[in-house]
Formats: sequence, C-alpha cells, structure tokens
Amino acid sequence: MSFGWKVVHGGKTPPAGESVAPDERLSWGRTAGLGAQHVVAMFGATFVFPILMGLNPQLAIMLSGLATIFFLLVVQGKVPSYLGTSASFVGGAAAIYAQGGDPADVTGAVLVAGVVLALVGIAIHVSGTGLLHRLLPPVVTGAVVMLIGFNLAPVVSSVYWPQDQWVALLTMTAVILMAVGLRGFLGRIAIFLGLVLGYLLSWVFDRFGQVTSVLPGQNLRGPDGQPCDAEGPYCIATAFPHDRVSWTRVKEADWFGFPPVSDFANGVVGFHAPTFDLAFVLLMLPAVIALVAENTGHVKAVAEMTERDLDPVMGRAIAADGAATALASAVGGSPTTTYAENIGVMAATRVYSTAAYYVAALVAIGFGLSPKFGELVSATPGGVLGGITVVLYGMIGLLGAKIWKENQVDFAKPVNLVPISAGIIIAIGNTSLAITEDFVLSGIALGTIVALVAYHLARAVAPADMRDGAVLVVGGAGAQHDDDIPGHRDEH
Repeated sequence: MSFGWKVVHGGKTPPAGESVAPDERLSWGRTAGLGAQHVVAMFGATFVFPILMGLNPQLAIMLSGLATIFFLLVVQGKVPSYLGTSASFVGGAAAIYAQGGDPADVTGAVLVAGVVLALVGIAIHVSGTGLLHRLLPPVVTGAVVMLIGFNLAPVVSSVYWPQDQWVALLTMTAVILMAVGLRGFLGRIAIFLGLVLGYLLSWVFDRFGQVTSVLPGQNLRGPDGQPCDAEGPYCIATAFPHDRVSWTRVKEADWFGFPPVSDFANGVVGFHAPTFDLAFVLLMLPAVIALVAENTGHVKAVAEMTERDLDPVMGRAIAADGAATALASAVGGSPTTTYAENIGVMAATRVYSTAAYYVAALVAIGFGLSPKFGELVSATPGGVLGGITVVLYGMIGLLGAKIWKENQVDFAKPVNLVPISAGIIIAIGNTSLAITEDFVLSGIALGTIVALVAYHLARAVAPADMRDGAVLVVGGAGAQHDDDIPGHRDEH
C-alpha cells in the first residue's frame, strides 16, 4: 500500500547503519525535510530540460509532482522514486523544431512515445523481461542512448553557446569543477549550482554592458535588412545588443496562479493540446528504448538499496512512467522519467520512505502554481544554458558507453562493431533518408532504426562464434548472458 507508513526509530534520525523502508517513515517534520532534499535534487534538471525542449518549466514542475504521485500509486509504494523531466526527448524535440515543428508537435510526439512506453511496461509485466532483453541487447541500448546525447551537439554550438561564449565557458568550467570537487549531495546537484552561478554571472556582466549576439526568434531581418515577421530561410534572426538577463516578464507575472495557456504567435508556451505528425513521432520513438534502459537501471538500483526483489513490479514502473508521460504531454507538459538524482539522495540518507516523495511532489505542485517562478526560470540566459548543455549532452551520450562497459560488450566482434557504428554516425551527422517527398527519416530516428535492424540482421547471418549474448545489466559488475535466462540457450 502507498499509505499507512509505520513510524520507526521513534520518528528520529536512524542510527548509523540503519535504514527506513519504503513503507516506513520518520516524524513528519523530518519527513518534510527529506522531501525538501528531494525537491532540490530534482529541481535543476526538471526545469532545465523543458526549456531545452521549448516547453513551459512552471508547468513541468507542477506536472512532475502529479506524475510522481501517480507513479507511487501504480507501483503500490514499492518503488520509491521521483518522476522528473526526461532528458531522452531533448534530441527529438530539437529535431522537430529543426524541421519546422512547434511545441504542440513536440508534445504530440511525446504523447505517442509515452503510450508506447506504457505498452512496453504492460508487456514486461505480463511476459517477463527475457524477450525484451533479446530484442534490445545492451549493444543496441547503449548505442541509442549515446546517439541521443551526441546528436544534440549542434544545438550547443549553434544555438546556446554563441549567445554568450564567455558566460558559457565559465558556467561549463564551474559545473565540471563542482561535479568533481564537491562531495556528497552538493556534488550531485552540480548542474543546478552551475545554473545558479551562471545566472548570477550574467547579471553581474550586464552591469558592465550588453552582449551582442543572436537570439533565436528575435530581431528578424530579411535579405534587404528590413524587419520581417516569421523566422525562416529568408527571414533570419540577426545579432543585436541586448541584456543577458531580462526580468520584464518576471516583474509582470503574478505570484500565484496556473501556468499560462499557450499563444505560440506571441512566444507564450504553457497549457496546450498536442498535434500529431507521423514524421515527428518517429523522431521521438527512439527515446522509448532509452527510457526502458533508464527505468530498468533505476528500479534495479532501488532494489539493491532496499534489499527487496522488485522484478515483479518492473513492468508496473515502466508502464507508470509511460502513462505519466502521456498524461503530462496531453496538456502541454514535459515527458517524465525516474530520477537518478533522487536515488542518490536515498543512497546518501538510507531513507527510502515513499512519504518523503509525497511531500516532494506536493512541494513541486506548489512551485508550479507560481507564474513568477515560471518566468524567472524561463529568463535563464542562453549563455548559461550553453555552458550546462555542453556537459549535460555529453554526459547523456556517455551513459551509452557506460551501458556497454557494465555489460562487457565486445567490439572485437564485427556483429557489434559494424552495424552499431553505422547507426551512431548517421544520428550524429543528422543524415537523412527521403522515403517520399513529404516523409523523411533523419538523425536520431534513422540512426536508431539502423542500429536496431542492422544489428539483428547482422546477428542473423553471423557465425555462432561471432554472436554476443549479453543482456542488459545496469549497475552490475558483470554481464548477464542469454543462457542465464530461464528457458533460453545461446548458440555458442
């Protein structure tokens, strides 16, 4: 059950070496403090990623709280976790905007991906994980995670970094130093601390003068140098002097109220109905593979910490994340995923109580009811985002390599090396394949299809001694092979 927690340790801080189980809690005062820690842990990424996807951060924060409550109810309180904004969809969103889409197209594609993820979770719950591991072995899963991250490199180099290269450089340096130099909880929120520092640096630099750079969608000029209305091939944003930090909309916003209703023509993004386009949907579907791997890893990590067998609720957890993503995007919100940041907080405190997550969810909902907070977040300078994303996107990509390493994927075997390398280069280079005049596969979508289909095709024709039988292991010391799965025998 999700409610009815048992009070342990007299409600006080547990003695050294002791822990608090998911169905237990401390005093409500201490539980509130732990919930606040979880809010801080998820806060940075949960509002940074909506900005990168062109969505409303205030709405994302509010919906993350609702999604977390929904998740905890679906898993019956057995998997303590927070559902924050997913980074896996950022690449797909960037690709959609590059092809002329708008936020409604992004949320429509995300909604379909969420439904697919929910169906995958249901299938896992019914049939077990064996088939999934054979369809998506770690060599493919790692490749998809990697290409999602590295495909975003042009967004850093062409959109964020040029807006203020020196603030971007200083922010990037600060994030690197804090991530390595700070210990414990502070080191885990280095991205958030870097954003705050970069924000402050931008404000200080504005005291000494404006920056001259290009702001997407602003100062639009045609070939004749005259102002024009809509950004496009013949009407582009040009450099002009401007403040790094502009709080005009922050001052105008109310302290309390719901996020705004979208008005795309005037640059307002908030609540809106999604729209659907097959080409855009295909750009988002690769994120499903990444989220299956991510959620699997997180549930296994929680199982290890709580010393409980959570395999029976693995499918529930994945389905709950998919359903939460679909529900959030149905009203214009951001996709969700279980958060490693909050798992890190549990590892540090040894308090696994779901009561703390309910508190964190309610606090997030409260933040989401402040338009002024939402505008403050939306005013984050582009240079700051440049410094953060250059680290963040690279980290997303390298998580793919981490999956390969933990599963001991052998790239000496051509069946692993050849098809996967092709898929990654297609995605990073944003290579396209025109199926018809109106339907084009490119970047992440095309790279994922090549990596998945070409791998299984290569494996089908490869000699038995060339086949890699590893299945997904996240956080483990060694690889698991197909012959470790009951009822399956590998050919080598």
